[in-house]
Amino acid sequence: MFLSLTRFSALLLLAAALASAPNAARAQAAGASGDDFLYKVMAGDTLIGLAQRYTTGTSNWPRLQSLNNVQDTTALPIGKELRIPFAIIPEVPADAIVVHVTGQASANGRQISAQSRVPEGQTVVTGPGGFVTLQLTDGSLLSVPSSSSLTLNRLRAFKNVGLTDSIIHVKQGSVESSVAPKGSGVGRFEVRTPLSITGVRGTVLRVHASPQGAQSEVVKGVAHLSSQQSQNATLHQSQGAAIGPQGKLLGVRPLLPAPALPPLDPKQFGGRSLSFPAVPGAVKYLVRVSSDAAGADLVSSQEFTKPEISFSSPGPGTYYVVVRAIDALGIGGLDARESFKGASVLRSSDGSPIRTGFGGYVRLTDY
Repeated sequence: MFLSLTRFSALLLLAAALASAPNAARAQAAGASGDDFLYKVMAGDTLIGLAQRYTTGTSNWPRLQSLNNVQDTTALPIGKELRIPFAIIPEVPADAIVVHVTGQASANGRQISAQSRVPEGQTVVTGPGGFVTLQLTDGSLLSVPSSSSLTLNRLRAFKNVGLTDSIIHVKQGSVESSVAPKGSGVGRFEVRTPLSITGVRGTVLRVHASPQGAQSEVVKGVAHLSSQQSQNATLHQSQGAAIGPQGKLLGVRPLLPAPALPPLDPKQFGGRSLSFPAVPGAVKYLVRVSSDAAGADLVSSQEFTKPEISFSSPGPGTYYVVVRAIDALGIGGLDARESFKGASVLRSSDGSPIRTGFGGYVRLTDY
């Protein structure tokens, strides 16, 4: 009996030590599968310690033992993937913060602005020229392009370790996400469309939805895709998949390569026109301009059917153009990115830049 109590006390001390080292704990977060959080075992882990860190208390360790078919509770295999039910993980609300907005964008019908808080359950809608970037509590970024509608079905954070539990439903349009960019690991991050569910494990993910189907593209990391017809696929880095309008998985394929853009003249300011070699398999090209190097804070988006494009900035400063080839299934490829200098533009009385009839902006140097 004395030995058992000593071992139990030692395990509690170990649990306390692990709980006080959140960076080590977060590094092993491996996403989710169904209703379970996934955790990869590291040296020194015990079921009591994990129960203390992630769940409502140490008394949950027998449940973890049974669920994961663990024989020796004091010697967990390093790298073993353990399931921890979300039902026993205490969570707190975790609103999204608007860190960038351009043009018309709303949450539940109300116009949003930078630093607005968007809580769980609200629907974000961007107009034809509207763009929004949302930041979650773990640093994840959601970039919402124009003419999109998505609902933040679930926005929570693990109470003890700060991992997020997020479910995003894209009704129309797109969302481009950089998940847990600080390397903290993923609690749960799912992007749903009417036809598919894509769950990620720390990744750069793009998801699109339209009446013609849905597309998922993994630029970095790994994601699991489930179609409406219960077809499953694992998407690795630089892979994408399309879902047909009836919910059928149309296959997994490599992302098209980035277009080979010519060098941009650093002495030139304002709008540009470019031609570049066609990307084999491309049916059109997406051209976006952002105010940040990562491409999250969008200010414009256009599509071109030929590798002959034009773009401009909404004002002076440094901007970034991203060009992406899109294949016949609507799957977007890898990005080519270049920086360029913007020029002063003509603005309306409310401060918004005035566009030309060709999609660009009216530069003050033009008149």
